Amino acid sequence: MMKPVNPVGIVGYGAYIPRFRVKAAEVARVWGGGEGGLPIDEKAVPGLDEDVISMSIEAARNALKRAQINPKDLGAVWVGSESHPYAVKPSSTLVAEALDATPLVSAADWQFACKAGTEAMQAGFGYIGSGMVRYALAIGADTAQGRPGDALEYTAGAGAAAFVLGPADEALAVLEGSLSYVTDTPDFFRRPYQHYPEHGNRFTGDPAYFHHTVEAGQRLLAELGRTAQDYTWAVFHQPNVKFPTKAGQMLGFKPEQLTPGLLVGQIGNTYAAASPIGLTATLDIAQTGDRILVVSFGSGAGSDALSLVVTDAIKERRKLAMPTAAYVKRRDEIDYATYTRYRGKLEMA
Repeated sequence: MMKPVNPVGIVGYGAYIPRFRVKAAEVARVWGGGEGGLPIDEKAVPGLDEDVISMSIEAARNALKRAQINPKDLGAVWVGSESHPYAVKPSSTLVAEALDATPLVSAADWQFACKAGTEAMQAGFGYIGSGMVRYALAIGADTAQGRPGDALEYTAGAGAAAFVLGPADEALAVLEGSLSYVTDTPDFFRRPYQHYPEHGNRFTGDPAYFHHTVEAGQRLLAELGRTAQDYTWAVFHQPNVKFPTKAGQMLGFKPEQLTPGLLVGQIGNTYAAASPIGLTATLDIAQTGDRILVVSFGSGAGSDALSLVVTDAIKERRKLAMPTAAYVKRRDEIDYATYTRYRGKLEMA
């Protein structure tokens, strides 16, 4: 288990979800399938002027509002994603510049598929816990990518979540401990110059998602001497509705403990932002003393597990920015043709 020498926690948090939605039934209308049921209801789609950078900025501004700190006090700005808009040029410097956090700041992009966001959080906790910086900004954001007609076309959504991390005495949720569990499991990958990722289909559930998620969760609970009954809420990575529900059951969690952060049915799989956005939605309703377990998953493969305890600061701090549920609720439905245009799926010669 990883635990900083100095107590640390989340000082501010924020989310951003694009307003455009395409129904899974609309995807099925074009590509067929879905006779046995669709994996989600609909998914969030970025507009023509939205990408990982713009969404990260919006989420970060909400986090800074709740943290109530000067952006110049940030010692690090880190963006985790698997859909950075540039192959060579960091997203983090643009985000830091837009937030007025430059020039004296550590800026870096993180990549570990869908757990890039929690990876950035762990590093931020380490930076603060060691005394190197007082505050760090960790972001998970993705526009999501799926080959036309592929299974991902039904579930790959978009969104961002941002967390200002800092000393425990200023935190609205204090970190109890964290643990990572990784192996070389080829369940999902994209080679250079490939436009869309590929699946190692038979590896997707086991030995990828369930093995890593459950092992990380079980091992952290064991290290802390806790069980699912000691937690009010749990948040898992959400590639679809079934996987996080099953993982929660395997770890002993009841469905009602997962409900606040289970947003995939309404916004799709937001990849590096999936479990982080679920955490923001949970913090929006959590009460003082609530304990939250967060377990992410990234293909390739690995999971990060974090245990958090909510403090009294949550009561006033969460009122300072737009709640995640409001982003989920606001929506403009689009058809598949508009979705295709917005996502640039037709390459013009």
